[in-house]
Amino acid sequence: MAALPPTYDELLTPEGTPRHSALSESLASLTSDVLAERQKLADEELLEKGITFAVYGHNDGTEKIWPFDVVPRPIPWDEWITIEAGLKQRIRALNLFLDDVYGKGQILLDGVVPESLVKSAKTFRPECIGFRPPGGVWTHVVGTDLVRHHDGTIYVLEDNLRCPSGVSYVLENREIMKRVLPEMFYGSIIAPVDEYPERLLETLLKTAPSGSSNPTAVVLTPGIYNSAYFEHSFLAQQMGIELVTGPDLFVDDRDVVWMKTTQGPQRVDVIYRRIDDDFLDPEVFRADSMLGVAGLMRASRAGNVTLANAPGTGVADDKAVYRYVPEIIRYYLGEDAILSNVPTYVCSDPVQCDYVLGHLDELVVKPTNESGGYGILMGPVASREERERCAESIRRDPRNYIAQPMLTLSTVPTVINGKLAPRHVDLRPFILFGDPTYVLPGGLTRVALREGSMIVNSSQGGGSKDTWVLLSETPFARLYEQEQSQRTS
Repeated sequence: MAALPPTYDELLTPEGTPRHSALSESLASLTSDVLAERQKLADEELLEKGITFAVYGHNDGTEKIWPFDVVPRPIPWDEWITIEAGLKQRIRALNLFLDDVYGKGQILLDGVVPESLVKSAKTFRPECIGFRPPGGVWTHVVGTDLVRHHDGTIYVLEDNLRCPSGVSYVLENREIMKRVLPEMFYGSIIAPVDEYPERLLETLLKTAPSGSSNPTAVVLTPGIYNSAYFEHSFLAQQMGIELVTGPDLFVDDRDVVWMKTTQGPQRVDVIYRRIDDDFLDPEVFRADSMLGVAGLMRASRAGNVTLANAPGTGVADDKAVYRYVPEIIRYYLGEDAILSNVPTYVCSDPVQCDYVLGHLDELVVKPTNESGGYGILMGPVASREERERCAESIRRDPRNYIAQPMLTLSTVPTVINGKLAPRHVDLRPFILFGDPTYVLPGGLTRVALREGSMIVNSSQGGGSKDTWVLLSETPFARLYEQEQSQRTS
């Protein structure tokens, strides 16, 4: 097994001095017993409020209480403004890419991104060629995953442009922190997150079809058995709009969408859809879908309804297409990418594939269209048998795989069995694309609760933290230093 490099501690320098001062007085005033007690209170709040997620096929049942850690992850403001600028740049370019790919396809004709790579993506939708959503906005809501490597560099790990989830937990995490650890906020000014639902509704309504003087928006959910149903219902409630399932809507012979109500049909102008493309419209995609609404694509093409995000956006978050995002930014914006991509080998390229097969013990291999951390091979810590199985899968279907060097995710102190211990984290900021584009300050910090693990997904044992974008700082964290000293001794 290859030795992993040292990690970047988000709170302490290698010399043990604090990087941030905002948590100092509050953390220093809390004993391990108090932290453990507050962690228990947070868990009880989550249970009482029913803040859950689903894990399909788990032996202990499907519905799980959301795992949350009470020690926040701080980000200094001067670093955040660079991250925010990079995210805005990235989503602007990807939106132009989608508009082009389903339009003239000039970027493909110019050979900047291989046409064969784009059109062989499982998420490329030929049905969307020639389609243009209202205002040319394809990606209304985006969740971009960021990681910090051991050298301190922030990398974009992947983009999520279809139905990115997790923002409800950002909002709930902050509320729980305020209730169970109010003293931790003393002396700090932290960027607020509670305006997100209002901003989301504003973004949705701004893209309503022209002529809608008082547009109506709804959230379309697959139903109570979906893993993100809590979020669907939470966001609908916070925005003050209806949560609907497929049978609640219908499309008439004029290609107008209506919602069934006790007062009769009500026209719908914007649908924040949390249903995958495949199940959205049985007339166009999967004919056996009972989750979507027949005729939605007709209504959308006719300009009578806005679907957010637009169908077909998944081609821009295919992990092989991700490799070309810096070139996409340069092509459309004439700028270098502010945020770096992780160096990526595309296995559909025979030369790159040969390299990957010869260096599986050094690389992380990912399927190009999976989520939730499934199907990933962590080469440096995998067994020979696991690497051999992965090699066979790559040879069978090279287009379905990419590989990257193994990054060592940064760590944040986390309450484990009543004591603080470092655990690896990533970050998913949420971007609302429009005029203006809004980036939720901080986003969802996901934490790998298993020691040594770098798989942060909740479906595989991960949890989350409140993320603090610090607008001001005060002195910081002797408690963590004490716990680290006890741990090493």
